[in-house]
Amino acid sequence: MNGAFSGALIGASLLVALIALITAIRNRPMGVVLMAALVLLELSLLVQAAMALSGLGRVTEKATFLGYLFAVLVIPPAAVWWGRAERTRWGPGVIAVGAFTVAVMLGRLLQIWDAG
Repeated sequence: MNGAFSGALIGASLLVALIALITAIRNRPMGVVLMAALVLLELSLLVQAAMALSGLGRVTEKATFLGYLFAVLVIPPAAVWWGRAERTRWGPGVIAVGAFTVAVMLGRLLQIWDAG
């Protein structure tokens, strides 16, 4: 995993969380901007997953690493689904929590990677 790319993804996921939080505070449902941000975040996570899987040999805790890697890929689509289903302020609220969770999990992935 590339540390700079991971840092950029952490920043991007925190930005998505901030946008979702502002949307929730404004009492608006999920819009096109939030949907596009989540799609771009998921595509970037897929690129990172491909890079991480190519260098999996240097990770000592493979099961933990793969669990985090799989979970971080599932969260943005689940947030999109929930955000579209919940048309109140709580849809973007769930997206904010999901994006923040992605940032935390990416940080943990980076820690596991660096320990190897």
